[in-house]
Amino acid sequence: MIGISRDGRAALAYLAPAALVLIGLLGYPIYQLVLISFYDYGQEQVSGGAPLNWLGLGNYAKLLSDSQFWTVLAQTVGFAACCVLGTLLVGAALAVLATRVRAVPRALLFLAALGAWATPTVAGSTVWLFLFDANFGLVNEVLGLQGFSWTYDRWVAFGLVAAQVVWCSFPFVMVTLYAGIKAIPGEVVEAAALDGASVPRTVRSVILPLLRPLLVVVTIQSVIWDFKVFTQIYVMTGGGGVAGGNLVLNVYAYQQAFAASEYGLGSAIGVVMTVLLLGFTAIYLRALRRSGEAL
Repeated sequence: MIGISRDGRAALAYLAPAALVLIGLLGYPIYQLVLISFYDYGQEQVSGGAPLNWLGLGNYAKLLSDSQFWTVLAQTVGFAACCVLGTLLVGAALAVLATRVRAVPRALLFLAALGAWATPTVAGSTVWLFLFDANFGLVNEVLGLQGFSWTYDRWVAFGLVAAQVVWCSFPFVMVTLYAGIKAIPGEVVEAAALDGASVPRTVRSVILPLLRPLLVVVTIQSVIWDFKVFTQIYVMTGGGGVAGGNLVLNVYAYQQAFAASEYGLGSAIGVVMTVLLLGFTAIYLRALRRSGEAL
């Protein structure tokens, strides 16, 4: 192939099988999602009682003119940003802690983290909801807040769900950054210390640049996960909170597609979410390439 080196051709050959599998598993569903978003596709069309009605961009025009969509989008972005920031901070702090403690505490820390990671989302959300139950929850009992509902207020409910999302997401960040920190040669850190660099300066000028590729991976992965959160919101707020105050895009798409039987509109929301995530990833990677820090 013209313009591709021998190493590049070898890399493409190794990646081709995985690419074919991904295309097979993701390509066709995405194609169907985009296709359905162009139709008036409701319960009658699903059951075969009515013909498909081509709308073109009608579902998108309806979606973009809906004020509720923009409110839900803003809530989704803010909620995802808080979850990503919390996940990165908790994961990074525990990764640093894991490098400073002895073998037994470190093993217990990793076992606890992997337990949180391995807990099914529905089970974890249900347990958290029980712990914060207004009348029988352990947290209310300890804090003396019997009768206080953590899911009634919009922002308190978002905070509770965000804490649960961080709890089940930080192990990935912790393990990844721990591996990256342990891979940094000790001679590099020692050289910085001999040159008179303080600990904050060493972290800022030596350790963080070396960890930047891993930080890119965990940040993008966390954004993808947290932007499309569904189960935690649906289980812990009863499907979107009081009067829909805790809706995020995934739950909103579910309500439109399955509760309102507007599958075309629900598909349009899914397409918008996919485009937003791809756009964020592309912008982030492009900015890194411009700064010379790309993977």
